[in-house]
Amino acid sequence: MDNQNLFDPKKPSGPVKTKGYTIYVDRSLCIGAATCIAVSEKTFALDNEAKAVILKTADSEKIETIIEAAKACPVSAIIIEDELGNRIFPK
Repeated sequence: MDNQNLFDPKKPSGPVKTKGYTIYVDRSLCIGAATCIAVSEKTFALDNEAKAVILKTADSEKIETIIEAAKACPVSAIIIEDELGNRIFPK
């Protein structure tokens, strides 16, 4: 995985803020199923440890698509919060 493509190379799985939302991946839950990538390839990729990371192109993805990617995760490892810190997914 090329660090230049990461939203935040120091925290590849987030949290990151985009479109008024905070997105992060719980690396202890992530099993590398890659369903998030199938739904939102502009936002997610897998690193060398087969854990989801957030790409800098996440800003170009619709938030609805990112939420759908989170919902597609079989272990609910992707967490999304609104600007007030309220959890959007998983609830």
